[in-house]
Amino acid sequence: MNTYSTEIRKRRTFAIVSHPDAGKTTLTEKLLLFGGAIHVAGAVKSNKIRKTATSDWMEIEKQRGISVATSVMAFDYADHKINILDTPGHQDFAEDTFRTLTAVDSVIIVIDAAKGVEAQTRKLMEVCRMRKTPVIVFVNKMDREGKDAFDLMDDVEEELKINVRPLSWPIDMGQRFKGVYNIFEEKLDLYTPSKQYVTESVEFKNISSPELEKHIGESLAEKLRADIELIEGVYPEFDVEAYLRGDLAPVFFGSALNNFGVKELLDCFVRIAPPPRPVQAIERTVEPGEDAFTGFVFKIHANMDPYHRSCIAFVKICSGRFERNANYKHVRFNKWMRFSSPTAFMAQRKETLDEAFAGDIIGLPDTGNFKIGDTLTSGEELHYKGLPSFSPEMFKYIENADPMKAKQLNKGIEQLMDEGVAQLFVNQFNGRKIIGTVGQLQFEVIQYRLLHEYGAQCKWEPVGLYKACWIESENTVMLDNFKKRKSQYMALDKEGRDVYLADSAYVLTMAQNDFPDIKFHFTSEF
Repeated sequence: MNTYSTEIRKRRTFAIVSHPDAGKTTLTEKLLLFGGAIHVAGAVKSNKIRKTATSDWMEIEKQRGISVATSVMAFDYADHKINILDTPGHQDFAEDTFRTLTAVDSVIIVIDAAKGVEAQTRKLMEVCRMRKTPVIVFVNKMDREGKDAFDLMDDVEEELKINVRPLSWPIDMGQRFKGVYNIFEEKLDLYTPSKQYVTESVEFKNISSPELEKHIGESLAEKLRADIELIEGVYPEFDVEAYLRGDLAPVFFGSALNNFGVKELLDCFVRIAPPPRPVQAIERTVEPGEDAFTGFVFKIHANMDPYHRSCIAFVKICSGRFERNANYKHVRFNKWMRFSSPTAFMAQRKETLDEAFAGDIIGLPDTGNFKIGDTLTSGEELHYKGLPSFSPEMFKYIENADPMKAKQLNKGIEQLMDEGVAQLFVNQFNGRKIIGTVGQLQFEVIQYRLLHEYGAQCKWEPVGLYKACWIESENTVMLDNFKKRKSQYMALDKEGRDVYLADSAYVLTMAQNDFPDIKFHFTSEF
């Protein structure tokens, strides 16, 4: 065993994901509070963290909330080093979230007790399933009226297609909310609404003891016993292995705003969540405990500050130890680079670091050297698997509005696409460029940034498309026949792969039926 292994075993790197407004930022903030990274709730939302860029960008910045400035927050808790990746909930930035999920070892999904599972959360769960990422579910806002707890369990199982096992159970809800019974630790946590303090908890090994009535009254005690009996009967025993395989999701209940149920979630998380896991590269599987450093870029955050064109490339370390000022190989360029000011993020502070280990996430200043998916190593030729691009749902032709600036426009499009803002398809029939995004907001972002960062003006023209699908087939005759028949709808993506741009759901289904030997993929990772 090398010296890194103890460091690596302490690491827990996870993302918090949810639909907008389910309480993700509040939960993140409370976790930081327990880690001592901030001392007063509300600090995460204060302007201390926000990079105050004085530009129209602030509108978009506000919609993205905190997730723009601090995508990564690290803190120490119970002898573990925890890295949280906060993801934008707004679905126009879903692509960003999908990519972030490639850099984490586990996920906490936050669900609003009143709304249950929402569309955005379903999609994120697909990514977790694709990568077998373990998930824990936190049902938030129990201090408000919401759905019945068992209905919520059914909702989660049905919508997220995963088996669940409650590890805590609510005692009533809304104004009558009394607390939760912590099944995992066999204790009763009583609730007093407070934004700053954790409420009392009483050990309860034996839930049938008459002591229970003293704490929560007769009718609730009866209901709780019946509920727990039902849970033991209906749900499988909690099995850590099944959780780690991604087959079982433990569920906790609480109210992040009132700091209730959060510590229980964190205590259980630290015990059961996986340390950094092996990562699959194209060449081989990379183990976190190896001596040699390897890592990949999963996000590039371009600074919106008009005076400094600086970007930060976020690198997930997959193995070994990263050292400041050491030489590392940039595999795609086949050149050696050194980094004098790598940064780590601790809640409000961004600080320069001297070393980091597998599981950590570091920020490297980027002057245009990186694109998403790039690999850095101590010298080995390694390529981490492509980060998925999802099939966009909105499409527009992008046209040059200023003939004198064609070069700037092309350069701008190329760089923004490398950053993963949206996807570019070149129509093979007429050579026109089509931009595909997952949300309307991204078109505004692209237009704004092309103008302000590249001095290029673009205009959008509508194009009526339904979905982009990557196609492949071993039956070359059928593939050629398909491309001829659909020639007006064939495009190439920026890697030069064939993409079919279907103009309606009906046409797509017909194509899938008529050409059975062609595989239609809705993510670019296949």
